[in-house]
Amino acid sequence: MPAITPWRGGEPQFALTDHGRSANCALERRCSVCGGFMPKGPVWRVVGAAESAAIADALRAGRSYQNLAPTMEGPGHRACMLYAAMVCPFLARPNARRRQTAEGDGADEVTAAAVRGAVRGGTGAVVGFADYEYAVTETRVLFRFLDLVEFLPHETADEHLAELRAELATAAAPAQES
Repeated sequence: MPAITPWRGGEPQFALTDHGRSANCALERRCSVCGGFMPKGPVWRVVGAAESAAIADALRAGRSYQNLAPTMEGPGHRACMLYAAMVCPFLARPNARRRQTAEGDGADEVTAAAVRGAVRGGTGAVVGFADYEYAVTETRVLFRFLDLVEFLPHETADEHLAELRAELATAAAPAQES
């Protein structure tokens, strides 16, 4: 269960983001998926087709990638974002459609792509950034991601299964040695 998911009537509302939970994750540097602490260093997020294409274009042209447009999607651990990309139908497949609008009934510049019926389309990606910034407003938490460090594109997210297994094995190794 994502750490930022709100509950209504005892049921998780997967396509929505709970303001208080998201704010706590931002303020305490916690992963938006597992809720665990993220130490200083890179953070990851999953991006849709438009941002994935922009990153790929910048890399092909030998330019650094900078997207300072705010998003409501918070950062997470590398393993958590690989996992999220695989288990969320919208993130996992290019033909998946959103079942509900991410926030409220209408869209604005931040939520325009997160409306009911929207298709992820094209190639998605799990992307690592050196750091992030955030702002907690009265109605939402906004994130900006800085300095690209890793780009893992996918047509379907199951392409990341070997990478997820390797990440989990690496994370478990120190615990097994003690």
